[in-house]
Amino acid sequence: MNGSRRRFLAATGTAVAGGCSAPVVERGAVDDRERTETTIGFAGDTMLGRDLNGHYGRDDVDPASVWGDLQPRLESLDGVCCNLECCLSRRGDPFPGRTFHFRGDPGWAVPALDAGNVRFASLANNHAMDYGAVALTDTIDALEAAGIDVAGAGESPAAAREPATFSVGAVDVAVVSFADRYVGYSATDDRPGIAHIKPDPADPDTQRIVGEAIERAQANDPDLLVASVHWGPNWVERPSKLLVDFGHWLVDRGVDLVHGHSAHVVQAIERYGDGVVLHDTGNFVDDFGIKGDLGNDRSFLFEVTLEGGRLEEIRLVPIAIDDGVSRAGEDEAAWLRETMRARSAPFETTYERDGDGLVVSL
Repeated sequence: MNGSRRRFLAATGTAVAGGCSAPVVERGAVDDRERTETTIGFAGDTMLGRDLNGHYGRDDVDPASVWGDLQPRLESLDGVCCNLECCLSRRGDPFPGRTFHFRGDPGWAVPALDAGNVRFASLANNHAMDYGAVALTDTIDALEAAGIDVAGAGESPAAAREPATFSVGAVDVAVVSFADRYVGYSATDDRPGIAHIKPDPADPDTQRIVGEAIERAQANDPDLLVASVHWGPNWVERPSKLLVDFGHWLVDRGVDLVHGHSAHVVQAIERYGDGVVLHDTGNFVDDFGIKGDLGNDRSFLFEVTLEGGRLEEIRLVPIAIDDGVSRAGEDEAAWLRETMRARSAPFETTYERDGDGLVVSL
C-alpha cells in the first residue's frame, strides 16, 4: 500500500474494500479527522458444483441457503473474496485425463455467490477448466454479468494474468491471481485457460510473469494489492519452505495481502515485512467429504479489517462444512482455535480469543 496514500486516507477518512465492491461505511458523525473502517471476508476453496447442484439447484430451494446461518455474517461485510473451485456452465465435456470434474449450474450458483456477498472470485486453480474452454468462458461471462470481478483466467495468457482492479469511491484495489496447478489448464495463444506459474521466487519465468503482473497492478496506484494464489499440495497442514519464500517474495514486491488456497485445510497466518500472508484459507463450500483427521470440514472465514487505509486486524470466524456452510459448533470452534494456534506457531503469530473465534492485530 502506497505510504502517501495511507497518510491521505488516514487524514480524509476514506474506506477501503480490498478487492470487493462496497459502499463507504460511515460510523457516527463524520468530520475531517474521523477514520472509517472496512471489513472484507477472504474465503478458501468454494466448490459450487457436482452433488451440490442436486441440493441447491431445485426450483423449491433458495440458492442462498447454501450459506446457512453464516449468511447474515457474510452480508454484514463490505464484500467477500474467494477461490471458485469449479466452472459455472451447462456446456462442455469433461477434460480428458482428470479424476475429478467440478461444474456448477450458473442458474443457482451465481445467485448463491451474490447472496453470499461475493464480489471477487479467483479462477486460477486446477478445476476452472474441468469442462473445457467453453465452460471456462461461460464462467467468466456469468460472473462478470453478475458484477463479480475475476482474475487468474482468460482468453489468452495476457488476459489470464491481467490484474482485477476495483474503484470504491477514492479507493483503488488490485488483485493478481496465479496457480501452480494444473499446467494442462494453462492459457495459451490458441486457447483460454488459467494463469499458471511455478511458485518459486528463483524461477526466471515466475519472476517475469508475476513481477510484470504486479507492476501492472501497481501502475493503477492501488491502495490495497492482493495476490490470490492457488499453491501447494492437498491435505498438507503447513506450507513448504518454497511456498513461504514465494509468499515473502510477493510481499517484497509490494503485495499487501497474500490470499492462499489449495490445501483444503487452514494453514498459518504470517505477518511479514509490510504485508500479511494467509498461507491457506482452507475450504468454504464443497461436497468432498471428510479426509481423515485433517479437519477439511472445518475452516474459518478470514475477516480482514482496514481502518483509515491500514490493515488493522484479521478476525477468524469458525465455520463447519457439510454440503453447505454454517457457523461452527462449540467443539468444532475449539478444535479450530487450537489447530490454528499450533499451525501458526512456527511463524510466531499470536491470537487473542474473540468469542468462538480468534483475532490477530496487525
